[in-house]
Amino acid sequence: MTEREAILKDQGWEKRFIACEPRLSEAVELYRSIGFDVLLEPLPGEKGLHKGDCSATGCTACFEADRERYRIIFTRARKGEGQH
Repeated sequence: MTEREAILKDQGWEKRFIACEPRLSEAVELYRSIGFDVLLEPLPGEKGLHKGDCSATGCTACFEADRERYRIIFTRARKGEGQH
């Protein structure tokens, strides 16, 4: 977990997954439609991504090829949602 991810976690954000268009917009729309706030974060620098054995850490080859295309999706429940 990066330092930024730890800060976001402390603020109530939950890391979901990394995506690029068109799935990025679809996921954002879906999460918002079911009551979540959505935050999109850029990928961390190369040191923040795990490299090496894809089975242990997840493959990063696509991210390394074109980092600007991808965003990390974070969500959290909207304030006031589900509170009575």
